[in-house]
Amino acid sequence: MAKQFRIGDVVRIDGDVHAVLGSDVTWVVVRDGDDATLIDTGYPRDHDALLASLELLKVAPESVNAILITHAHNDHIGSAERLRAEYGIPVLMHPAEVPHARRDFLDQVSAGAVAANAWRPGVAAWGLRAVRNGGTAHVPITEPQAFPAPGPLDLPGAPIPLHTPGHTAGHCAYLLPATGIVVAGDALSTGHPTSRVSGPQVLPAMFQKDLPGTLASLDVIAEADADILIPGHGPVHRGSPRAAVEAARERGAAF
Repeated sequence: MAKQFRIGDVVRIDGDVHAVLGSDVTWVVVRDGDDATLIDTGYPRDHDALLASLELLKVAPESVNAILITHAHNDHIGSAERLRAEYGIPVLMHPAEVPHARRDFLDQVSAGAVAANAWRPGVAAWGLRAVRNGGTAHVPITEPQAFPAPGPLDLPGAPIPLHTPGHTAGHCAYLLPATGIVVAGDALSTGHPTSRVSGPQVLPAMFQKDLPGTLASLDVIAEADADILIPGHGPVHRGSPRAAVEAARERGAAF
């Protein structure tokens, strides 16, 4: 069973920006009047919780101008195709992530890698929850779209894609310049059920397509003109992105 939605799962970051805590993953709603941008969509079984979060924030699904994808892992694109098909919402991402979202290939932690690390604290329990929430479901996006042009997107929040490859080839964080917020996706986390530490960190190595690339991409986060980080996993971080990146580098990636 997917996590039941609660009002407390919506964290107000700014008057127009809210982080929603789903099943071990976070999506973000950026409002501008009646319109909104949705960044990521949680697991497939977070669909009802996602719709409930929009209703709470008084955002009609038809008023979502676009879904921005940080990367095409199942815990981030779980509802994207349903929302696209049912409400006509375009789904945008970095060009390198488009074939991944179509499922021309799948760069996601394998069941074998999870099994090999199941003895580690938290891994087995997380793996079972991930399967229950649709982590191994086939959820391709049939019409993923690359960003139409470089620079800020003409969407609520004027998000600026920050290409941060490593976790996947087309992974992108998003800078919301008016509010000084970086939506970091899985480029930088602050906690995960498989991690024994809290605070800024990179996800364990088994989740990374290219760990050296992930570590190199932290420089992009460090240089962002922001003072709030919303990670895909873990609580919101308030403070300098550069300091967060330094802390993550010191910790390195577990297993």
